[in-house]
Amino acid sequence: MEMRKLGRTGIDVPVMCLGTMNFGEQCDEANGFAQMDYAVGEGINFFDTSEIYAVPPKAETAGSTERIIGNWFAARGNRERVVLATKIAGRSTANYLRADRSNPELNRKHMTEALEGSLKRLKTDYIDLYQLHWPDRPVALFGASPFVHKENRIADENSIRSILEVLGDFITAGKVRAIGLSNETAWGTMRFAHESEVHGLPRMASIQNGYN
Repeated sequence: MEMRKLGRTGIDVPVMCLGTMNFGEQCDEANGFAQMDYAVGEGINFFDTSEIYAVPPKAETAGSTERIIGNWFAARGNRERVVLATKIAGRSTANYLRADRSNPELNRKHMTEALEGSLKRLKTDYIDLYQLHWPDRPVALFGASPFVHKENRIADENSIRSILEVLGDFITAGKVRAIGLSNETAWGTMRFAHESEVHGLPRMASIQNGYN
């Protein structure tokens, strides 16, 4: 399997990554185990998941994909062989993701809760690539028109700088190795890069968009 560097991180990843968002919905645990066994056997040791999976997102299956992966790590004893990527939900109305049933947003409280929940479900003490599933501000997602008009914008939108500061603390604590974006715009991507450079904060290593 051909390997490449993940951005500037120094982490080696194969050219193919195993997406797991159907584990816990279309695929049960046994099927998920079989897919992960086969992938690793073929040299694909890069897995991507999210706190919201399985899809379609709903309260009944949220976190189920991470739990299946965590159970596989425990059964196989091979966490160190896998480059593990997961994601935190951005601003949304999916209040079932948070313990106090508040709507998710990218503030320190929610980000810390999300990370700790992912670590517990995945049965690991670190994430190789921790990604923002979508931003804290309104954006078009999943093939919609790129224009998003909001009559009343979010008043308490968390700044990109503050989000990077939290992610930097996760890295310092050894719980995250690298950070990335998902479903982000060109403007947002450049703002993250700018804030990282100006304030000496961790730089986003990757972006995962619907048409990348």
